[in-house]
Amino acid sequence: MPNPDPESRRFRLDIAYDGRLFVGWQSQVGGDTVQDFLQSAIVQCCPAASGVHGSGRTDAGVCAEQQVAHFDAPAEWSMRGGEWQRALNSQLPATIRVLRCVEIDPAFHARFSVLEKTYRYDIAVGEMLPPLKAGLAWHRKEFGPVTELQPILDLFAGTHDFRAFSAKRHDGKDETRDAVRTISRAAVSTDVSETLSIRFTGNGFLYKMVRFLVGTAVYCIDEKITREDIRNLLSGADRDAKAPYCAPPDGLSLIGVRYPEEFEIFQ
Repeated sequence: MPNPDPESRRFRLDIAYDGRLFVGWQSQVGGDTVQDFLQSAIVQCCPAASGVHGSGRTDAGVCAEQQVAHFDAPAEWSMRGGEWQRALNSQLPATIRVLRCVEIDPAFHARFSVLEKTYRYDIAVGEMLPPLKAGLAWHRKEFGPVTELQPILDLFAGTHDFRAFSAKRHDGKDETRDAVRTISRAAVSTDVSETLSIRFTGNGFLYKMVRFLVGTAVYCIDEKITREDIRNLLSGADRDAKAPYCAPPDGLSLIGVRYPEEFEIFQ
């Protein structure tokens, strides 16, 4: 973890955004990412502020109800957390909002201090996709028995090698990247609008991992893959094996990031 600069003040940002309009969180050359817009807003407010660091990446089209980030500002810069929040929101598009900004212990790091993250994936299973869910839910009007979904999700709980449930980043680290993760919760609920909400909580997620887990579960209900196949994929025995289907980004949201108690702001 990088050593904090004693000449600066560290601020934690809790952010929400509509990911349908961006090419993801991570900064790119084109600049059309959430991180790029946020970095630009910070520099507009304080040119000497450091780069913004997020808790992790979200893919193109993926939304966030609680992404967490941090940045450093010079110690002599007098703006407080609430002032930063208002100033940044005045510079950001309406589809990105800083929900809160607080000064925090400089030992905090938005990425390296994370204990767990929670993602939600929504699947609309009615005959018609409600218009206000367009782009925010995967429409599967011919969905198999919903009661079979939870037992399938239970297979993912625990500590497993999830290499088969991830996409390659082609960054030169795909073969050596540690793919062991712990999923502490994998559960489904149904609301009155015929939407299934699947929640995954874990200590980390690989590239497109949640989408592969959802896609595999749906394939299993469709009887295109068996539960034994899923167990074999989770064993990590075959490093070249891949889950058969990656669900679309529609419906995926990062909804929570949990940190050690000393770094939490909801106390």
